[in-house]
Amino acid sequence: MGANAFTLKGNKKYSKELKQQAVLDYLAGCGSQDDICKKYGIRSKGKLQTWIKKYNGHEELKSSGTGGSIVMTKGRKTTFEERVEIVQYCIAHNRNYAQTAEQYQVSYQQARNYIVKYEAGGVEALRDNRGKRKRPDEMSELEKLRAEVKILKAEKERAEMEASFLKKLEEIERRRG
Repeated sequence: MGANAFTLKGNKKYSKELKQQAVLDYLAGCGSQDDICKKYGIRSKGKLQTWIKKYNGHEELKSSGTGGSIVMTKGRKTTFEERVEIVQYCIAHNRNYAQTAEQYQVSYQQARNYIVKYEAGGVEALRDNRGKRKRPDEMSELEKLRAEVKILKAEKERAEMEASFLKKLEEIERRRG
């Protein structure tokens, strides 16, 4: 690409068709990797090598990025039922996270995370248990003692702050008087 290589900004997107044609040309002996990169405007030989490995490994070559569609970058809160529905939709649509994100108005990352959680722990892994505490009758003796120590430390810190505040207040009153 010559001097133009230094003026280009951002990631370059490559279509599925371009990737396949570049790989097929290379495998057919239509030129070296450098020649193929120049012919198709591929920025690095490493990219082409990755595509060749995927092709030879019978993996699907997909378009770069989201094919020009806009993906929400900011997620939104979802219910457990919505998360289950999102996972079902995403799996049914060949794990197309971008399409799932657009369909359910969640971020790409949320759609992907739900799939990862589902695969790791099943449907129950999709529950949001943040902020949930065990009831005292569900805690082991060690957990109960740790919780008690935390509470006592917090009370001690509050008492120390109160004592410090009172000392400063007394000092201020002495200076005035």
